[in-house]
Amino acid sequence: MLEYAKTILQKVSFDLRLFEKELRKAIASLIREEINLLRIWCYEKFGNEYEGVLNQCFAQLKQA
Repeated sequence: MLEYAKTILQKVSFDLRLFEKELRKAIASLIREEINLLRIWCYEKFGNEYEGVLNQCFAQLKQA
């Protein structure tokens, strides 16, 4: 599932709203270890462009 989530995120990375929607879906469907790997990958790949979205999505996960 992690590799699938990465593929989807790369395909929708042209659109902020789609990216956020798919990121939230990925976080909801992955186990904790995979989420941590996804977090690292996302910040490496999209940190410059979507840092705010990443911060928001992953911060909400910590609160839950």
